[in-house]
Amino acid sequence: MALKSTIFKANLAIADIDHGYYADHALTLARHPSETDERMMIRLAALALNAHRVQTECGGDATLAFGAGLSNPEEPDVWLRDFTGQTRLWIEVGQPEEKPLAKACGKAGEVHVYCFHHAAEIWWRGIQNKLTRLGNLSVFRVPAVESQALATLAQRSMQLQATVQEGALTLSDGAESIHIEPVRWK
Repeated sequence: MALKSTIFKANLAIADIDHGYYADHALTLARHPSETDERMMIRLAALALNAHRVQTECGGDATLAFGAGLSNPEEPDVWLRDFTGQTRLWIEVGQPEEKPLAKACGKAGEVHVYCFHHAAEIWWRGIQNKLTRLGNLSVFRVPAVESQALATLAQRSMQLQATVQEGALTLSDGAESIHIEPVRWK
């Protein structure tokens, strides 16, 4: 019998000072049995860092949501779709291969990758030259110490505050705050 995903609920209050975006998001995260708390929380952080796009790019008329992720490799980990159904932003977490990234770049206006594992530098050195032709692709590195600290915030029911300022994210549950400064590689 196959293992089922574990459901996590998060109430995320976002204050994006960089973009003047302030909103509350009630989120449901389905964590695949093979997904770690660290990876799940990186998905949440990526959503928080890009939530302003609902307003700044789509005038509030869009949907920002988690995709099927590990359950369906044809879907992104997070996506932003406008009212026409067009995918404006496709977000992948981890160390995806070149072909799925190229395919995603053909389906979406922008594609962002948030890599976080301690082996991310090795992955990047191996794939960097292959990705130069993908003009709508951005790659960000979340330092391993910061991504591992994020995992400590994972709870089945979460009340989180996200503050985005100067490109950095501070995620807090009231008792603990984790500061994340993604480094742009591409």
